[in-house]
Amino acid sequence: MRVIMLGTGPFAVPTLRALANSRREVALAITRPPTGRDPQASPLQRAAEQCSIPVWSPATVNESEAQSRLRSLRADLLVVCDYGEILRPETLATTRLGGINLHGSLLPKFRGAAPVQCAILSGETETGNSVIQMTPGLDAGPCLVQQRTPIDPDEDAGELEARLAAMGADAVLQAIDALEAGTARPVVQDKSQASKAPRLKKEQGAIDWSRPAQEIKNQVRGLRPWPRAFTFWHSAKGQPLRLNIDRVAILVGWAPPTNDSAVGWALPTSGSGQHDHGGQSPPYAPGTILETTGRLVIATGDQPLEILELQPAGKRSMAAAEFLRGNRVQPGERLGPA
Repeated sequence: MRVIMLGTGPFAVPTLRALANSRREVALAITRPPTGRDPQASPLQRAAEQCSIPVWSPATVNESEAQSRLRSLRADLLVVCDYGEILRPETLATTRLGGINLHGSLLPKFRGAAPVQCAILSGETETGNSVIQMTPGLDAGPCLVQQRTPIDPDEDAGELEARLAAMGADAVLQAIDALEAGTARPVVQDKSQASKAPRLKKEQGAIDWSRPAQEIKNQVRGLRPWPRAFTFWHSAKGQPLRLNIDRVAILVGWAPPTNDSAVGWALPTSGSGQHDHGGQSPPYAPGTILETTGRLVIATGDQPLEILELQPAGKRSMAAAEFLRGNRVQPGERLGPA
């Protein structure tokens, strides 16, 4: 089978390499043109060049001139993954079998540009890949292949996306095998179960410490490596300092150490002498720094949260313990908006 691969980001690279190493002929790799002040070749372009596959970066594939070039290649199938442009029916019609698309979610859940991130942000414990027959609707075509995988509670979006990309290459080959053999059985998506995964925005990274600890942890995981969760440290002296938060842990049954490196808790005790707050949040405003004894513990809307890794503005990423050694963070200070 002769195919044309359309992709741009790193999620598409394993699929391109799998196609290049298979018995299929990759006639052309198409990628979005570079943008920005310092334009760089896309991950897919670099991979295609390494595989000696010709690369084309048109401004759009939906104009008649581009469609004429696609038709001239007499390909059987368009394989699309992480490309960045919705294909019109006329573009899909340039190949014998139209197009298939690899999407990083269990469609119809999380249609759109950020399915991996939105799965984590939503607290999902399972996700996967879907290979669909392409239609004009956004990620709305019938499914040819689906793969399922659990989401590790500490896995961030970058780690999960890399894992799904590697899995997805096999799903694409399975779909192509079925199309070649005439055994494909497309399954129409249930529109009533559809949800959206829109493109992420930087402002989504602002942490609201009044939310439950689990939701904040999901935010930190879901927005790494981009746009990253962030907050500001309001010290007793100096201006607020922006902190990117990269890894956190929920503390169950936390109690403050018996020294002045933690705020004191005026909590009732159980008969065993242990602190007992009846499952309720401690009596501190969300965002209050609770402990600085080599670890950084913060009050949230319910359970305390420990920051494990962070990046202060203008500095490199570091463990929270290293940040505490270099900064006079005091219990009772707070994290929050600037």
